[in-house]
Amino acid sequence: MKPLRVVGVNFAHMHMGDNLRMAAAHPDCEVVGICDESPATMQDAVADLKLPAERIFTDYRQCLESTRPDLAILCPPTAEHALWTERVAEYDVAVMIEKPFAASLADADRMIAAVEGRGQLLAVNWPLTWSPPHRTAKRLIDEGRIGTLLQVHYYGGNRGPLWHTAHKHERTAEQVAAEKPTSWFYQRAHGGGSMLDYLGYGATLGTWLMDGRRPLDVTAMVDRPAGLEVDEQSVTIARYETGLSKFETRWGTFTDPWTHQTQPRCGFILVGEAGTIASADYAESIQLQTAEHPAGVAVPCDKLAPPYQNPVQNVVACLREGAALAGPLTPAISRIGQEIIDAAVQSAQSGRTVSLPAG
Repeated sequence: MKPLRVVGVNFAHMHMGDNLRMAAAHPDCEVVGICDESPATMQDAVADLKLPAERIFTDYRQCLESTRPDLAILCPPTAEHALWTERVAEYDVAVMIEKPFAASLADADRMIAAVEGRGQLLAVNWPLTWSPPHRTAKRLIDEGRIGTLLQVHYYGGNRGPLWHTAHKHERTAEQVAAEKPTSWFYQRAHGGGSMLDYLGYGATLGTWLMDGRRPLDVTAMVDRPAGLEVDEQSVTIARYETGLSKFETRWGTFTDPWTHQTQPRCGFILVGEAGTIASADYAESIQLQTAEHPAGVAVPCDKLAPPYQNPVQNVVACLREGAALAGPLTPAISRIGQEIIDAAVQSAQSGRTVSLPAG
């Protein structure tokens, strides 16, 4: 069986390098092209993957027409997710787009329509989906270890989106300060801000953990420092029939959680009717509290096996086997997360609680 042909289009988000590395390492994939209007943004990927000149493009049409890929990995600015999904979908190729889903629910629906009309796959990559602690937490919930999940409490963030590049390579404070005024991450028109960057993690994975339940209404507040167009911190309260859940985002944590866990800890506190789970990002174990163990017990994280170690493995398995996507990757779960985000944005702007439509 021939390997699946993979291209990477638009390098605005630094996760493109990570995703292409996963594709290059997959025995069933071949990276046949990369494309961005700016050659400079592709230099690291060219060096890492040792790509020949004929696989490097600055025109997406030429890239897609020349390479005829099976899968396109997209990493554009958030505000351009719908535009680039529509552009690439015209070539009847499966699409994996880096989180967040979109800048708005209307854009998310454009993306869904673009691929559904052609019968193609659309996957949204939320990197925390492949976190052993959170997948272990989901397994325990599905096994009924804490009863019905009532509340989700999420804290997510890092020092800021400019402090690291692909593969989590660190940058200096001087580099961050120089780029901040022009970076799309800090521009409202491009979908910048910590809320759009990180709320989707809590809202989407929270929806997955809640088995697809949506909240009744949402109340949110943001902090936008002087001189910035976008927020660097947000707090969102989602009211479910089972109680209140909270999703907090932060650019400007004291440390990055993948080097030294932050305080508050990045991750999830999950409250069920018969117990609780503390699932921290990058942890080796999760904390389970039940009637049998009221003081809590450490549960070692599951060792993930293919195709559940990364998004490329999962998407390739679906394409090869014809299986349906599941969990946060699916437009259905991600769309509910987007509903929560849209309501949070409206609430933060209006200062009022925003109701969600009945599902």
